[in-house]
Amino acid sequence: MSIKFLAEDDRPREKFLLKGKNSLSDAELLAIIMGSGNREESAVELGRKILHSVGNNWHNLSLLQISDLMKFKGIGEAKAISIAVALEIGRRRASQEVPEKVQITNSQESYKVLLPYLSDLQTEEFWAIYLNQNNRILGKGKLSSGGINQSVVDIRILFKTALEHLATGIIIAHNHPSGNLKPSSEDLKITKQIAEAGKILNIQLLDHLIIAQNSYLSFADENLL
Repeated sequence: MSIKFLAEDDRPREKFLLKGKNSLSDAELLAIIMGSGNREESAVELGRKILHSVGNNWHNLSLLQISDLMKFKGIGEAKAISIAVALEIGRRRASQEVPEKVQITNSQESYKVLLPYLSDLQTEEFWAIYLNQNNRILGKGKLSSGGINQSVVDIRILFKTALEHLATGIIIAHNHPSGNLKPSSEDLKITKQIAEAGKILNIQLLDHLIIAQNSYLSFADENLL
């Protein structure tokens, strides 16, 4: 019985999407790597058989040669290599240290992070940095771009992205191609709106930077938040 005839809740790929990776059994994970089983067994059933042969231990499975894997009906060279490659990726991941996220403690550090993206533009762009509770960077990205003297940001998209990153704090920034660092009335207005929206979602607006080619203005430093 192939995967396509199983109940949707039992299909590994669909289950991964609906319930997340932690919901999958070891056999289901292996089934996704293989893609299919054989005429008598689904990919999940074949995965279960292969794992059973090595005591349901991923380390023992990684010790098998390509020729050993190909002894199972339905496992050709391509599938065997896919299994071996997946296990090698896991081994390399386990051997590496988790890279430490950059921490931001002041406006100068925020400026250094965003300067490469915003300093030399001829039109305005609006960016955000998403931070955890220790002010370490979870992600960053452009939210909008506009004309020579304005960019408009959709606050809903800003906080949707912040929630996707599980952020507890954000730093927003935009550039002034003219080089004038004085905040406009619109800059002040959008800053206030974002700060108020953040209070509802418990996501703190930590700073708003206006960036020019060789300088910047921090709303936090200037007590404008």
